[in-house]
Amino acid sequence: MTAKHKIFQDLPADLDRNRLPRHVAVIMDGNGRWAKRQGRPRIMGHRRGVDVLKDLLRCCRDWGIEALTAYAFSTENWGRPLEEVEFLMTLFERVLRQELREMKEENVRIQFVGNLDALPTSLQAEIERAVLETKDNPGIRFTVATNYGGRQEIIKACRSIATQIQQGLIQPDDIDESLFERHLYTAGICDPDLMIRTSGEMRLSNFLLWQAAYAELYVTDTLWPDFDRAEFHQALISYQQRERRFGKVGKKL
Repeated sequence: MTAKHKIFQDLPADLDRNRLPRHVAVIMDGNGRWAKRQGRPRIMGHRRGVDVLKDLLRCCRDWGIEALTAYAFSTENWGRPLEEVEFLMTLFERVLRQELREMKEENVRIQFVGNLDALPTSLQAEIERAVLETKDNPGIRFTVATNYGGRQEIIKACRSIATQIQQGLIQPDDIDESLFERHLYTAGICDPDLMIRTSGEMRLSNFLLWQAAYAELYVTDTLWPDFDRAEFHQALISYQQRERRFGKVGKKL
């Protein structure tokens, strides 16, 4: 975001800027089905999906949302056809290389969560460069979940904590939510307030299982390549109509 850029730019009049989610997470589902309906290869859906994500990132920035997390590639996605997986890895790398300059100019801070060691070496290098060159940017925090699985993340955190106990650095009684969260991939990132899933599927698909404990869920039948600002607007309208009680008794009860 440049010095001249104003947050809440073009914010729809029916949205309350004081009740916007700080952090939005998205499960970008439906690329393959979109391509099939168009009579095109699945990879065309993924290409279109990248453009949609770029526009959503800018929309979040313009409307004053502090953080966006996108589920780009799950640990289960390795089971897809080899040609599709290889295309996705190449696509991730190319987009990072092409978009880095613009993200820097727009003050986007990008980071990645997941088991990055399993990714192609060339992609790991692009990720490292992008994270390093944007780490001090004060604008929107853009997190990309790549080779990510919520269960695996929790197991990793448990192993890390167990190792510290074994080494005598902490005691079992020291374990609380705050300590546990420091061992997650998402350490230092606030939990999502709103989680959006496209394509109508009613499941979390192993995404942010710990972090989404009190996220408001919004599911739309729209396929990801067709998800635009109007759709996002409707998701925010739905979010602002809800009463977030976090397990307590609400004012309306």
